[in-house]
Order: sequence, then C-alpha cells, then structure tokens
Amino acid sequence: MTKTFDHGGGVRSLQVPIPDNPLGHTLVYVVDTGRGPVLVDTGWDDPASWDVLVAGLAACGTAVSEVYGVVVTHHHPDHHGLSARVREASGAWVAMHEADAAIVRRARETRPERWYAYMADKLAAAGAPEEHIAPLRAARGRRTLPGLSPALPDRDVVPGELLDLPGRRLRAVWTPGHTPGHVCLHLEEGHPARLAGRGRLFSGDHLLPEITPHIGLYEDPDDATVTDPLGDYLDSLERVGRLAPAEVLPAHQYAFTDAPARVRQLLDHHEQRLAGLLALLREPLTPWQLAERMEWNRPWADIPYGSRNIAVSEAESHLRRLVKQGRAEPLAGSEPVAYVAV
Repeated sequence: MTKTFDHGGGVRSLQVPIPDNPLGHTLVYVVDTGRGPVLVDTGWDDPASWDVLVAGLAACGTAVSEVYGVVVTHHHPDHHGLSARVREASGAWVAMHEADAAIVRRARETRPERWYAYMADKLAAAGAPEEHIAPLRAARGRRTLPGLSPALPDRDVVPGELLDLPGRRLRAVWTPGHTPGHVCLHLEEGHPARLAGRGRLFSGDHLLPEITPHIGLYEDPDDATVTDPLGDYLDSLERVGRLAPAEVLPAHQYAFTDAPARVRQLLDHHEQRLAGLLALLREPLTPWQLAERMEWNRPWADIPYGSRNIAVSEAESHLRRLVKQGRAEPLAGSEPVAYVAV
C-alpha cells in the first residue's frame, strides 16, 4: 500500500522506500503545475521503490508518464536515484545545482579503482588502522561500485531564480553543507491552511524535524581544495532561518512548522559538539581517534564498517571548522596528522 499525503495547495507526498536503511523512506513531493506534475526528488533506484513511486503517482490521480520535471535537492541516491527512470518514462527534464551536477559527472567518469584507492589513502591519512583499510585496498580490482551511474541532469538549479513550474512560484535557495550543491526550494505562495509565515520550504536533508544531517568532507579525488562543509552548513542554516517559512516539507520524517526554532536547535547542537570535541582535543588525536571518542547513536564497537567511514568524515569536517576558527591546530611533525586544542 503506497502511503500518500495531501499537503494542500496542489502539493502531495509519497513515501518511497530506501532498502535496508533505518531512515525507511524518502518523501517525494508531487507539485501540480500547468504542464503536469513536477517531482521534488525521486527516491532510491530499486525495483520495489520504483513500483511504489509509480503506484503513488497513480494514487495522486496522475502517472509517471505525465511528469513534466524533476527538481533534485541533492545528488545522494535516496533523492536522485530514480531520476533517470522517471525521465525515460516521461521525457521530463531533471534539474540540479551545478556543484552537485559536477559530482554526478565525476562519479560517472571516475574508474572504481580510483575511488577505492582514494578512500584508502584518505583513511590512512586520518589514522585508520590497517585492518580497516585492507578491504578497500583489496577491492581496487573491482570494476563496479554502487551508485556510480546516476542520471546526468539536463538543467541547472540556479540559486535565487524561479524554476520552470508553470503557474507556480518555486525559488531555489542554495544551502551547501550536507552536499556542496544542496538546495532548498521555497514555494512562494500563501499557505493553504493560512499558517503564519512565508510560504513553504522543500528542505531536502538540510532541515529535518528530528535528525541532524550528516556533515562530512566533500569527496573529490582530483581536488585538493580545503573545504569547510560544517561552516557552509551553519551559514546555510541561518539563511533558512531568516526565510521563516510557514511550513517545512523535508525529505525524511514529517512536515513541521517553526523553522527558526529548529534552526536554533541545530546551531546550538553543533556548537555544543564543537565544544565537546575541544575537550577531547586536550590531547593530540587523529581524526580516527577523535571519531572513536565522539558520541554517536551507538557505541563505536557496534558501528558497522561503512558507517565508521562516514563518522570519520564527520569528525574531519568538525576539525576543519575548529582549525578555521583558530580553536584547534595540527600538531607539527605528527604522522598521521593529529590535532590539538589551541
């Protein structure tokens, strides 16, 4: 049974499942326009997820063949995965911010062994033990890697500009952090239930009611630029808070109100986390050692292999922020590099 919800004012949502993932599903939004429905995200590329998307569109009184366009909030596979199939079935355009479109192009062009080598080298530099790195080194000969053939978008989502939704006012808001090209989408129309605030905001993974989105390093084997994803995210949060939408329509969990209050919670959370990391950094620690000591939703010993890689990336993004703020610094001569509070 496909779960759909009518948010009013020509906006509905579908729960498209994410296989073997505790998040459960992605909320795909169906926005009525004068040229047919436009989807905000599409869900994971899986046969069962596709069937749910098709059935959900039918339950909304339309069909996948009628889709006019797809706006992707960011390139992750639980958001962008089914975009190619939707386009094949309907001829719809697919739009994404250029920074994430560049990641899609790179994912399609980079050989899998290059990714395995890059990840192994990154983890070694972060201080990961050899037994953790060994599977990546052994995998270098593999010719496939999941998620490396995402759909190339054919339109850019340009920050500040209205998207091509005939009869609607949907404006792109660039919110980097979770990914470099993440966008929120501001529906600049009166709320159908007349809630106080400025329209509605499709927030992707940027602003969720109960979850703090993962903020790790932006991965690019061919770019040595020192990025600051957490700084990007915190700046983007404040921008969305100032927007003060009447209602937030996120990609996971459920719709909610009072975006400024949720933004304040997230800003406070990250400041408290940075303060906690500074306390840990009274002694020099590598990113791996820091990740081992950070608070997660389960003990480090119970965190699976792939999630440990994500945790280390998150530890590194917090270290980048502390270094940029002048609150921590790398320890001269340490190898792998350890960091210490200033």
